[in-house]
Parts: sequence; C-alpha cells; structure tokens
Amino acid sequence: MSLPRTVVIQHALASRGSGGTNQAARRWLSLAAPPLLSACSHAQSGFLAAKGPVAHAQSVLFYDVIGVMLVVIVPVFILMPLWVWKYRRANRHSDYQPKWEFSWLLEIVVWGIPGLVVIVLGIKVWTETHRLDPYRVVASAQAPLVVQVVGLDWKWLFIYPQQHIATVNQLVFPVDRPLQLELTSDTVMQSFMIPQLGGQIYAMAGMRTELNLMADQLGHYGVENTQYNGDGFAKQRFRAQAVSAAEFAHWVVQAHTGGAALDAVAYQALAVKSVPAHPLVYSSVEPRLFQQIINKYHDGHTVAQMTQEARP
Repeated sequence: MSLPRTVVIQHALASRGSGGTNQAARRWLSLAAPPLLSACSHAQSGFLAAKGPVAHAQSVLFYDVIGVMLVVIVPVFILMPLWVWKYRRANRHSDYQPKWEFSWLLEIVVWGIPGLVVIVLGIKVWTETHRLDPYRVVASAQAPLVVQVVGLDWKWLFIYPQQHIATVNQLVFPVDRPLQLELTSDTVMQSFMIPQLGGQIYAMAGMRTELNLMADQLGHYGVENTQYNGDGFAKQRFRAQAVSAAEFAHWVVQAHTGGAALDAVAYQALAVKSVPAHPLVYSSVEPRLFQQIINKYHDGHTVAQMTQEARP
C-alpha cells in the first residue's frame, strides 16, 4: 500500500516548480512520505484491525483512553489560541488586573479535571488490563487448542501435543476456537506476537509463559518476534492460518502422513541457528519434548541426554 502512494507523491512533487524553496520542501516531504504512509499497512495488520475478541477488546480500550484524554486536550487546543488573541499586546480592551492572584474556580478547573481524568483512566486501564490477562483462557463453548511454542534462532517451533505433530514457522488453528499457547525459548529471550489477534508475551529459556487468543474470522495473520535476537531477527516472521474445523482436521491428517519424526536427534539439528526457507512439518514428536527443553536449563542436561536417560 505504501510503496505505490510514495511513488505517486514523489512523481507529483517532481513535476512542480523548480524554485529553491520548493526543492527543499520536496526533499523533506519525499523523506517523510514513506514512514508516514507505511503506517497504513501497520494499522491494517495490527490490533486496530482486530480479527479476534482479545484484539477487539484492546482496540476498544485504546479508543476509550484517547476519548477520555481528549477531555483535557481539546479544550487546551481551543482555548489557548483564544487567550493568546484576546490578551495580545495590541488589544487595548482586554482586562488588565495586576493585583489578581487567586481564583478557586480556576484552581478547580486546572487541578480537578486532570485529576478526575487520571482517576477514570486508572480505574479503566486497571480493570481492562486484568480482564485481558494473557493467561486467561478465552471464554468459549469449545475446549482450547493447546499449542506448545519454542523460540529458536531464528524460527518458531510449534508442538501440537493433542495431535502429536509439530511444525516450524507454520501455525494452523480452527477459527472460533480458543488458542492456548504455551511458550518457552531454547535460546535468548524472544517475544511472540500475532497483532491482529491481540497480545504479546515473552518466551524465556527455562520458563513457561502463556498466551490465550482466538480468531473470529478465517484468514492469514502475521506472526513476529518483537525482541531483537541477532542476525536473523528481521526474518523471524510468517503468517498464521485460521481455518475451519474441517480444514484443520484435514491438515492434521496430512501432517501425520507427510512429515518426518521430531526426535531428540532431529531437534538438535533443528536448534542450530538458521532461517528456514520454507515451513517444516513433523509427523510425530518426542514425548514431553517441550518440558524437556524447559528442564534442561535447570539441571544442565541437553534434550538428547534427558531423552536417553528417560528410556529404559
């Protein structure tokens, strides 16, 4: 969206006069246009373009906060020019009160209204923030789909414990069904986010965090790591897929028949720093692999060693 508009603006600017002032203005606008126009694409892929109940609640809170703050901002922007005009030096008819020093009405307005705004915002944000706790499962008649997420360099591993499959840089889930993500990292700290579905949560080595989301529309939604983690950071992103229940069941069957096994050896190879050229699918997963990845940061063992010790 931003690139075509940027080109159009630059072309229009180039077709105008060639005066020194105009040329300087054109140069500044040409530099400013791309980041300003790029905001359009970010707005269309962020929580303001909500595709789920969590992101929708976040967008409502965002606009509510702006609305309350406008109670202070709008009067300031309206009254300030009026006061400057009324009490300008050239206006000989404005009131001049050199001995004036205090007004209860003015004090109440200056301190009371902002204080009330702070109280309203504090109650609103406190209440909504707790209601949007990422650990709270989204209310639904359906049981949540549990997916275990492991942050790697520079890719995401998704383990479906109920379906006994795993994927890399491919997250598929049914629409209108809660998605319960359990996250950890097998490298540095990372941050998992699906902006259009709402929420963001950190994934840290040796720890388990949780993010609950739900999509209420079919579609593809951007997934990204928002915590810088090295050379492949910019490429650690892909698009999640919200599909129908029937399509999800069919996808699970295909995964069982078309992938390799994710055992300890395969995981060690996967954990090497790399940016996959395409999504990967595993037809089976080493039992308790997710917990083993967490535990190895507490006892110092690798996944391969823990798996070998667990076997009879």
